[in-house]
Amino acid sequence: MARADGRSRFGAAGRLALFPARAAARVSRGPLEAAADEHLVPELSKLADRAMASDLPEELARSVAEHQVLERMAVKLAENGALDSAVEKALASPRTKETMDRLVNSDAVRQSIKDVVASPEVRAAIAEQSTGLVEALAADISRRAVKLDDRIEARARRRPRSDRSSFAGVATRGVVLVLDALAIASVFVVLAGLLALISYLVGGFRPTWLAAALLGTGWALVAGTYLVLFWSGAGRTPGMHVMHLRVRDRTGRPPSIGRAIVRAAATWISIVPFFLGYASVLFDERRRGVPDLVAGTEVVYDER
Repeated sequence: MARADGRSRFGAAGRLALFPARAAARVSRGPLEAAADEHLVPELSKLADRAMASDLPEELARSVAEHQVLERMAVKLAENGALDSAVEKALASPRTKETMDRLVNSDAVRQSIKDVVASPEVRAAIAEQSTGLVEALAADISRRAVKLDDRIEARARRRPRSDRSSFAGVATRGVVLVLDALAIASVFVVLAGLLALISYLVGGFRPTWLAAALLGTGWALVAGTYLVLFWSGAGRTPGMHVMHLRVRDRTGRPPSIGRAIVRAAATWISIVPFFLGYASVLFDERRRGVPDLVAGTEVVYDER
């Protein structure tokens, strides 16, 4: 008890002895803060301005990059889960959702999206992608048709060829026929529409049999012109281009206009009796049909 009383008296005496120093510190704190605001803060501001105007920021940035400070911080945050937690909290925040809704529905963002979609670069990229898709599809169909050519011929001859033929077979010719027929029909529909418009403006064609005769003649004329122009000019029709085929004469060149006309007429004759004019393709060594035998032409795979 005596020791406790001694400590109590000593503590009270100590606090009493230190009271003047504490009071002086409280009194002097106000003048010290005022002096710091008046002299120290301006000097520190000047030092900070000088540091920012010097190469210090660049050096700090370079040092941060060299020592991969940001990468290390990101790795550390990812390891302890702090980064994921912060991102999840930010995404789950109602304020974030509200801000994103305002941003997405703003007129500026909508106009920016319209400008990007309508830009020439995006259109060119879409066109290039579409063209590449069509070309890939055509190449796949062509490869399958070439394999089918060999299978059909092997079954018809009851023996396969010893090597791959360079001449087009029945399958590829059939695909070409369908594609060209669609192209000819499209051209004919456009021309028929123009003639129908003219007929409407002039009061119609009379008699009726004349209109039917004009339609039949027009179809034959459109088909013949289509085939002759493409065969004699480019050596291939659009359908043959898709299937990588071309027609040539004995010299390896596209047929002349005369040969093309003969071939077009023979093609029509070969199609009418249930395509019997192309039966010889299965047995001829150069896979020639009646149109090729008559016009002196042959259809080959165009290796491009």
